[in-house]
Amino acid sequence: EPLKEYGGGLVQAGGSLKLSCTALGRPFELYVMGWFRQVPGIDREFVAAITWNGENTYYADSVKGRFTVSRDDAKKTAYLQMDNLKAEDTAVYYCAADTDRVYRDWNEYDYWGQGTQVTVAS
Repeated sequence: EPLKEYGGGLVQAGGSLKLSCTALGRPFELYVMGWFRQVPGIDREFVAAITWNGENTYYADSVKGRFTVSRDDAKKTAYLQMDNLKAEDTAVYYCAADTDRVYRDWNEYDYWGQGTQVTVAS
């Protein structure tokens, strides 16, 4: 995969995790970066996204105020800071990249990581 996620794990409800997504051998600064999550039997869900220049961020209503998306182009890395985690945030989290614009539909993204498991214990 052209992207690789780091930082998943097990955390207690109310805790925090920070996910990282590194672009492997691609011009990272040209890409819109998105974060999605998926639980078994349910379609991949939009979580957050950031524009190529970092000026605009977008969030699902379910995570607004708790999650923060950011990027560091020098490190070719996007981040998803997750605070005040809830049991319903448990999922496999994926980062995605696209050269066009921010989409909330996972089908629109060109490149994906392999996913990282986040488990929130209540």
